[in-house]
Amino acid sequence: MNFVVRWTASLVAVAATYITAAAADYPTRPVKLVVPYAAGGPTDVAGRLIAQALRAPLGQSVYVENRGGGGGIPGTEAVAGAKPDGHTLLVGATGPLVVSPSVRKLNYQVDKDLKPIAEIWRSSQLLAVNPKLGVKSVADFLAYAKKNPAKVTIGTAGIGTLPHLLMVLINQETGVELVHVPYRGTAAALPNVLGGQIDAIIGDVSVIAPNVKSGALVALAVTAPERSPLLPNVPTMAQSGYPSLVAESWYGLMAPAATPEAVMKKLVPAVQASLKDPSFQAALQQQGARVVAITPDAFGAHLRDETKKWGPVARAAGLK
Repeated sequence: MNFVVRWTASLVAVAATYITAAAADYPTRPVKLVVPYAAGGPTDVAGRLIAQALRAPLGQSVYVENRGGGGGIPGTEAVAGAKPDGHTLLVGATGPLVVSPSVRKLNYQVDKDLKPIAEIWRSSQLLAVNPKLGVKSVADFLAYAKKNPAKVTIGTAGIGTLPHLLMVLINQETGVELVHVPYRGTAAALPNVLGGQIDAIIGDVSVIAPNVKSGALVALAVTAPERSPLLPNVPTMAQSGYPSLVAESWYGLMAPAATPEAVMKKLVPAVQASLKDPSFQAALQQQGARVVAITPDAFGAHLRDETKKWGPVARAAGLK
């Protein structure tokens, strides 16, 4: 029996030594960033920007793999179950990290199966309307909606997305009855709001801003705490008298929970260096985005805060 115990202990010691040595050499091959959505959307843009910025501090190739479908759940699940060696990371988003876990049981638990690294993107949503609606401010829009209950239509990037939850929150906080029209992304909703088939849109400011600048849409307010550099003349929701209607889309890097500390000690500083890179910062500004929570603890706290805020809203919306 003593021989078996000593033999088992020796195997464990050898395995631990091997893992430590492998972690010390990290990264030993290209690093994959899994974007749990199709190519072309804001999550994909954020992933590709950080992948490019990470190559120099990591000293390895970094590439994006898109795993779209299922509201981001399959791609997130794949990283939660991936080999925890730092070579497969997740570009996490609100849907699969906050909304879905609040309304259904998943094959992963965010706080147990994933480890936060840093936020890589935070940007505002924008409320805009077709000019034919004849409103110029949030107050005008809500007054019009109250006079026309369950008739004012508003497009979003889809059921369970942050714009959808924000629309639900607007209904809750102001007593209006906006009619939700879900699309497969903000860009997909634009033709209908431009053509007048729907009255309004809530979506990523970077996607909608060109149509505001051209005069095709009227911007009412951005939902961030501060005005967007893309539309500096457009007030915030708080400046419009609605401080409870603050919301920002965000994306962050996460690793499988069992990723060794030796890997994290290399990975976290590399990510932080890439976030401060002037080229990355310039690219963020062009997208009207910024970075706030750059440490694992800060990003983890932000995840918990977002879950407390949006979980009840998601359940109130009857999401399944």
